[in-house]
Amino acid sequence: MTATEELLQIERVTKVFTVGSFFFKTRINAVENVSFGIKPAEIFTLAGESGCGKSTIAKIILGFEEKTAGEIVFENESIAHWREKRQLFIQKVQAVFQNPFESFNPLCAVDDIFFETVYNFHLVQNEKEAIPFIDERLKAVGLSFSEIHSRYPSELSGGQLQRASIARALLTNPSLLVADEPVSMVDASLRMSIVNLFARLREEMNLSVLYITHDLATAYYVSDRIAVMFRGNIVEMGPVEEVLLNPRHPYTQLLRDSIPEANPHRKWKGSVRVANVEEEEYLQKGCKFAGRCSLAEERCRVDFPQETLVDGVLVRCHRYN
Repeated sequence: MTATEELLQIERVTKVFTVGSFFFKTRINAVENVSFGIKPAEIFTLAGESGCGKSTIAKIILGFEEKTAGEIVFENESIAHWREKRQLFIQKVQAVFQNPFESFNPLCAVDDIFFETVYNFHLVQNEKEAIPFIDERLKAVGLSFSEIHSRYPSELSGGQLQRASIARALLTNPSLLVADEPVSMVDASLRMSIVNLFARLREEMNLSVLYITHDLATAYYVSDRIAVMFRGNIVEMGPVEEVLLNPRHPYTQLLRDSIPEANPHRKWKGSVRVANVEEEEYLQKGCKFAGRCSLAEERCRVDFPQETLVDGVLVRCHRYN
C-alpha cells in the first residue's frame, strides 16, 4: 500500500432502507454519510446499541448489502473493482459472526468445513498437506486438529466453536477480519480470552480487525480506536482511551455510565430518556439523540450537527461547534 496508510477506507457511505406498507412507505437512513479508515495491524471498533447501523456497515463491506451512496476502498482499490475478483477479496477479507453455531453446517463435521475451505482456495494439494496446515491455524486459537476431527458442531462448546470459526477465517491468511459481535453469545469467562486472541493475532499475523460490539468493556480492552454510532451516524470517534475515559458526546457518556460496576456502594442513580419509537429517532431532522439528551437545545432538534475535532477526537455535537 503506497497511496495511503489505511487498509480499508469507508467514505461517506449511506444505506437507505424502505419500510412500511405499499401506500405508507418510509425511507430510513440505516447508515448516513459514515466515514472511517482502518490501518494495517489495527483493531478498530464500531460500538453502539442494537439498531445503530454497525452491522449494516459490516454487511456492506462483505458484500451482503449494497450501499446506496458513498465509496469503499480496500488496499487502495475501489470495492467495485474487487467485485471482479471476488474470490481474491474473500481470501483477504474474512468474517466471524455472532452465533458460531450458525457458521457451521450442523450436518457436517467441523473438519470437513476446514478441508472444503483449503481445497476451494487451492491452499493445499491433498489431505496429507491439509491436516498440518489446518492444525497450525487451530493452534493459533488454542485448539488442535485432534479436538475437532470428526466432531460435529453440537459436540463442541460455544467457546470452542467460536475459536474454530476464527481459525477457519485465518486459513486464507486474510488482511482484515470483520468480527460482528463475536463474544456476545460466549460465556463471560471466555470473552476476554477471545478478545485477547484478536490482540495476539494483530501482533503475530499483522491482522487488522473491525470489531463490532455493544460491549464497551471489551472494546476498551482490545481496541486501538473506536467509533460510537447512534441511529446510523458516528457521533464520536478517536483513540479508545480518549473516547471512553473522557467522552465528549452525551450518548457516549450515557453508554459509559451504564456500564455496571461491581461495587454495591456506587449504585447508578441516573435516568434514561427513551424516545417512543426507534423510527422516530431515525427520522429526527436534527441530532438523532436529541429526544434522549438532557442537554438538548432547540437547535439540536432542528439542525443536524457537523463533525468537530476536539483534542484529536471527532465529535458530532452542537456543544463543540
